[in-house]
Amino acid sequence: MKRVALLGSTGSIGEQTLDVVARHPERFEVVSLAAGRRVERIVEQARRFGPRVVSVGRPDDEAPVREALRSEPGATRGRETRVVSAEAGLVEAATVESDLVVAGLVGAIGLPPVLAAIRAGRAIGLANKEVMVMAGALVRREAESHDVPIVPIDSEHSAIFQCLAGSAPEAVERLILTCSGGPFRTWEAARIEVASVEEALAHPNWSMGAKISIDSATLMNKGLEVIEARWLFDVPASRVDVVVHPQSIVHSLVEFRDRSVLAQLGLPDMRVPIAVALAHPERLELDVPRLDLVELARLDFERPDRVRFPCLDLAYRAVAGSEAAPAVLNAANEVAVAAFLDRRLPFPGIAALNAAVLDEHLAHHAGQRVDALEPILAADAWAREAAQAWLEGSRAARGGVGPSLVRDVGGAGRWA
Repeated sequence: MKRVALLGSTGSIGEQTLDVVARHPERFEVVSLAAGRRVERIVEQARRFGPRVVSVGRPDDEAPVREALRSEPGATRGRETRVVSAEAGLVEAATVESDLVVAGLVGAIGLPPVLAAIRAGRAIGLANKEVMVMAGALVRREAESHDVPIVPIDSEHSAIFQCLAGSAPEAVERLILTCSGGPFRTWEAARIEVASVEEALAHPNWSMGAKISIDSATLMNKGLEVIEARWLFDVPASRVDVVVHPQSIVHSLVEFRDRSVLAQLGLPDMRVPIAVALAHPERLELDVPRLDLVELARLDFERPDRVRFPCLDLAYRAVAGSEAAPAVLNAANEVAVAAFLDRRLPFPGIAALNAAVLDEHLAHHAGQRVDALEPILAADAWAREAAQAWLEGSRAARGGVGPSLVRDVGGAGRWA
């Protein structure tokens, strides 16, 4: 029986992980659960799965959770569940004796517990994008130092992981990430310049949260995945390509030096990459829809338009620029997307803000190596301040109406 520690248990990845675990009770034991403020839900989960440790976001929630579990213990497996909280609680939940830590938290809050788990020798199932985007070089060095495997749960990176199985690193020519192209894939540049929030949120294939929907519309989500792939698989970003695939059936591909290409296909269902991480190197039986190639009939691919979607190239610049630059880009993008959603920034302004903050960082820190978490978090904080200053300066310069479109001599539009 594999012991599983689950960080982010009440989120989408966490809930689907527990769904897979519940379908295979003879295979998995949940030893810890960690979540934020959804206290009632984590109590329900703890009663069902009986973990040794439960971590909640706020210290004030410890006592109510502890009392709720004592009054109706559920599947306690003959022991009392320890209730902890805050960052120290996350670290305890991540380092409890286990065979796999599923990192399903969202944001930089997932970095300290994942690093602690690696240093404790725990294998990682990684769904927390920011871990590799913000600190990929540091995390990879720590994982190699402690001989800890990291199995990706993102569908694109899980696809690459599956295609690489049994292959020598030197046999790999390039990694190919697929993306849907977002809602503006077929739009002209002039129309994209005036895109509304509602239009940017209208993803053609998925129903997702606001932040990731906007990242899909700018292709920044694919840029962040390029950064992840560079560190997850130790392949230079110059050998990580992106191809637009509107059907979202081919989740990613690997090209080998003999020009063979392996692809992983399937109808979209996050339980598949979760199950791959949970059971690796075995496969679980899953009750998910079967892919019918005859019904599908066709698969289309096209190159991403890097002029209409400049955020993709910003990610390549960041990962080549310094080890802290991806954290800077990620933080600036979060500020930019929030400003767009608040209607304080036009859609092309997202890329303009990101470029300005990244340029400022690289002007002073190009080639910088990072050997600890603190400089990463400092770079993140600096980038957020710089992004806010850029927003405020742009508004002030134009009478409070926000950034405006200007034209370069060659006719290309840019937001300033």
